[in-house]
Amino acid sequence: MFTRRRFLKAMGGFGALGVSTGAYGVGIEPERLNVTRYNLAPPQWPSDFKLRIAVIADLHACDPWMSLKRIEGIVARTNALRPDVTVLLGDYVVSQRRATRAIPASEWAPVLGGLKAPLGVHAVLGNHDWWDDRAVQREGKGHPVARQALEASGIPVYENDARRLVKDGRPFWLAGLGDQLAYVPARHLRPVRRVGVDDLGATLAKVTDSAPLILLAHEPDIAKRVPSRVALQLSGHTHGGQVRLLGWSPIAPSGQQLAYGHIRKNCDVVVSGGLGCSIMPFRLGVPPEIVLVTLGGARAQVA
Repeated sequence: MFTRRRFLKAMGGFGALGVSTGAYGVGIEPERLNVTRYNLAPPQWPSDFKLRIAVIADLHACDPWMSLKRIEGIVARTNALRPDVTVLLGDYVVSQRRATRAIPASEWAPVLGGLKAPLGVHAVLGNHDWWDDRAVQREGKGHPVARQALEASGIPVYENDARRLVKDGRPFWLAGLGDQLAYVPARHLRPVRRVGVDDLGATLAKVTDSAPLILLAHEPDIAKRVPSRVALQLSGHTHGGQVRLLGWSPIAPSGQQLAYGHIRKNCDVVVSGGLGCSIMPFRLGVPPEIVLVTLGGARAQVA
């Protein structure tokens, strides 16, 4: 099976062209920071209701690739966008062996606590935040350290939950799905009944009126089952494949259609390319990005 791990390792093994490409992919592109803007007009969202959402996904905090100083810069850049609401889409912990230090949650979470938005900062967890907590994996239950650290820093973490927010007297719902890959089945771990902790039905059941709805889901895979009641789904997880050439990602963990960008399913879906790296510190054609989604605008645009 041709996995992302094998592909990324192969990219480091090419000849002369591979050396220069690899140098760029390791030394330059992962250090960039883009702001990708989407102006969307979902049919379920009132056209005269403008809402600006800043999206941070897949930090993978570690030295030297995603240091505390770099996270501080991401926080400052995000705040400078002056969003109405900021959302965090999971995978805050490191997931590569080439890091010199895994930054603990007790250090990166307070930095994220510096994020500011009038309607607050809201988070979900990603699979690596679950996998990193060995106690939770062993017991098959509990709140991962990443969740505890975020909540201690004043950032609520949603797990199959929803909250009604109001801007300029107009309500909308923000819902967060539990992670779809929370547990790793393995012989040395206590058996768990299912891999994910996601419950889409229970999440949507907490929406008690007809106000428009935004869904946060770390893995975009759930988009295949999200009903048209949802106006917008925001996801991360894929990193855009970490390599994206001519609009195509050779490795697409959630499938090619959900690899990156704005996709139209039953609802509008935006998949962030994220900020950090998985497996190895390599990106090509999909630089780290903060996403800014504006709802209530004209047709979709990307900048």
